[in-house]
Amino acid sequence: MKAQLTITVNTGKWLIARAIALMPEVQEALKKGKVILKGGTTVSCIAEELLGIKLRICGRITKRGTVASNNYEGAPSNVLIEDGKWQSIDDCFLEKSLQLGPKDVAITGANAIDTEGNAAIMAGSPGGNAPGMSITTWATEGAKVIVAAGLEKLIPGKISKAIVQASRKDCEFAMGMAFGLIPVYGDVITEVEALGIIADVTANVIGRGGIDGAEGSTVVLVEGNENEVRKVIDEVFAASKKIISGYVESLIECKPGSTGCAEHLACFHSRRNRLKVGRSFCKI
Repeated sequence: MKAQLTITVNTGKWLIARAIALMPEVQEALKKGKVILKGGTTVSCIAEELLGIKLRICGRITKRGTVASNNYEGAPSNVLIEDGKWQSIDDCFLEKSLQLGPKDVAITGANAIDTEGNAAIMAGSPGGNAPGMSITTWATEGAKVIVAAGLEKLIPGKISKAIVQASRKDCEFAMGMAFGLIPVYGDVITEVEALGIIADVTANVIGRGGIDGAEGSTVVLVEGNENEVRKVIDEVFAASKKIISGYVESLIECKPGSTGCAEHLACFHSRRNRLKVGRSFCKI
């Protein structure tokens, strides 16, 4: 059986979360090891799947640019799952990352992926704060790293070049905070891989785009046994009914004078930068 399925960006997040929750290495780590969830909207979907909780969302891209949350409290952004329980590791991310080993799993989102399976995360704060500074320890300590990233994150060219080009401090004007990129090495799970994990099917991208709330959507051709394809169809429809994941108050984006403004560079929304660039740029 063949089916052409349209997957919106948010639907894709939930499908990816569903698939990652089913991965044998994740299930094994939940039973016998540790699992770290580094916050983001897709990883918050995973937290809902595994724990029934929503994570606090920090950075995001909106119509205003690369902005942060207006709320830094109320829910954890990063959690550790061990022995069937979870705890916030917002204040001890590096310490807990250094305790990971080969039986453990670290799950993160990404802001950019390329066709070679490479990924990177935006860092609008110095060093990406504790999570950004801890990511390298996942590899050095031997943990399994899973990168949850929808195909809307796919960039032309190579991640390695983008990392060299992007910089927090080498930027005079930014729609939102200027950022650098942190490389992340692991298994990238997009909608395509997710569908193959959820059911015994093959999925191939045959179209991209969208309007009227479906911007950035992916159309996939799914093939396989009728029962397996229908299983995927059911999962896609179920995921399409879900809203964006994240602690509600953290989904409200920052404004001039918010907590994080002091460490964000080149943001033209800030009062001090508006004086530099002129009023004509500052109507968003």
